[in-house]
Amino acid sequence: MNDNTASGFPDFFSAAPTITVRDPLAAFLGAARDGVIEYTYADVVKLAGHSCPTVAGAYLMTRAALAALYPGQLPERGGVRVEMPQGAHEGVSGVMGNVIGMLTGAAGEGGFHGIGGRFDRRELIAYGAAVPQVRFTRLDTGASVTVETHAELVPGDPRLRELMPRCLSGRASADEAAQFGALWQERVRRLLTQHADDPGVFALRRQPAPAAAD
Repeated sequence: MNDNTASGFPDFFSAAPTITVRDPLAAFLGAARDGVIEYTYADVVKLAGHSCPTVAGAYLMTRAALAALYPGQLPERGGVRVEMPQGAHEGVSGVMGNVIGMLTGAAGEGGFHGIGGRFDRRELIAYGAAVPQVRFTRLDTGASVTVETHAELVPGDPRLRELMPRCLSGRASADEAAQFGALWQERVRRLLTQHADDPGVFALRRQPAPAAAD
């Protein structure tokens, strides 16, 4: 029995890529050896309370952005500023921001205020920013990437359109409810296991670090 089976999560969660970062605050406080923390898809599902294409998309876009910003090295948690194009209460922006903030350490005004002038995580995520897509920027180098998710390229089963209203209205049978959940998670599975490195689904654009002033 694997961990996901024991926890009640679908088996495919174990096949999803993981995200490993180094958090200087965790290292400083002895919370993780050398500050190295590995996040799994199950971790962000626990945060969000559900698994859907939005949660999976935010997880994978963050993975793509961190890999691009920190090639060949562990990304620094707390070392990235995140700008969201929509307001926190618009669409799924807040859900995405929660997932991205968990993985990057970026927080709003209620974030950790630091110790002795270090490890401040406040104001590292901004909503309603003047950016076309979600933008991730390294604080140390200024290098940035934007990532746009095209989850529509991984469509769900057509049967979901009929099953969802039946489930929402309470008219679905137990078998129909179970089928709806299985079909819903099948789309998430495909995103996580077949399209995690698909540049068409996760379109990334790099912006070089600004030139140093003379």
